[in-house]
Amino acid sequence: MSRSQLPTVVTDTGVIAVLRGLDPHRVEVVAGVLRRSGITVLEVTMDSPDATSSIERNVGEGAVVGAGTVMSVADAEAAISAGAEFLVSPHTDLEVVRWAGERDIPIVPGAFTPTEVSVAWNAGAAAVKIFPASVGGPGLLKAIRGPFGELPLIPTGGITASNAGAFLAAGAIAVGVGGWLTDHEDLGVVGERAAAIVAATSR
Repeated sequence: MSRSQLPTVVTDTGVIAVLRGLDPHRVEVVAGVLRRSGITVLEVTMDSPDATSSIERNVGEGAVVGAGTVMSVADAEAAISAGAEFLVSPHTDLEVVRWAGERDIPIVPGAFTPTEVSVAWNAGAAAVKIFPASVGGPGLLKAIRGPFGELPLIPTGGITASNAGAFLAAGAIAVGVGGWLTDHEDLGVVGERAAAIVAATSR
């Protein structure tokens, strides 16, 4: 088993902005707002329209770009071919995790229970995504951290500026922030929320 490391900017900044369901032009515009507000790690989900184009267009634009909602090896191959630097899944597909590990590609599979966390980590995950984080809250994360020690966890789902700090205090290495941050039509609001989440996660 091999285990790749996430880009250091993920833990340095503590925020992954999840862009789901946006067309490539909107991704480009929102990504620009996020970067100017201090968010430099982006996750474009593979169920978005023309997701690989969105990944390609944002690689090398001042941000680290990964792919989310990677549900299969085919998704993983397409994302990496487009330039994604890391992979994220809502679940743990052992075939996908092993495929990534064999190629030294960081992958963050999803889990919710201690057993699922253990399976994901032992398969070679770079970190484990706790999803949906809003269901268990920071208390679940803290409880999981007890027996698993320093195992890197990234809660995602329902994260906002009001609870991000609590998740980090509970032991998260970073938080994944989606719809609350990236879906608002008003780019001014996106910028305000980006600044708020950066402030909430500053260490």
